[in-house]
Amino acid sequence: MNFWLMKSEPDTFSIDDLKRKKREAWDGVRNYQARNFMRDGMRVGDGVFFYHSNCAEPGIAGLAEVASDAYPDPSQFDPKSKYFDPGSSRDNPRWMLVDVKFTRKLKRTITLDELKNHAKLAEMALLRKGNRLSVMPVDAKDWKYILELE
Repeated sequence: MNFWLMKSEPDTFSIDDLKRKKREAWDGVRNYQARNFMRDGMRVGDGVFFYHSNCAEPGIAGLAEVASDAYPDPSQFDPKSKYFDPGSSRDNPRWMLVDVKFTRKLKRTITLDELKNHAKLAEMALLRKGNRLSVMPVDAKDWKYILELE
């Protein structure tokens, strides 16, 4: 089993939205490294930290689970979508996604500032300078440690 952190802006799609919908396609990823994590690394049943980004208090707000294998992101083919990619074709899709399903909200949001204050997490991808990926792996020891902070 692998562990991941997936970022979403809460005014666009929050942990409460995922709770209400139960399952959602994680569409709109337009970074090759993040795409590769979804396409090549994620497996059904993997754990996901649901991270609220670009908000007053960024942090881990809940838990989800990878609910599907990777498949082509349909938004890349839709000229009306902000995620449309005219260079992608159905025969050779450029962008992939996975479905995620709600597991639970955390008792409290574990903020980015709090995470930064734990030396044991210093090597975590989220905390590395310049890392702005929306999808990233989480080491099993970091996963366990963060859950103990709750």
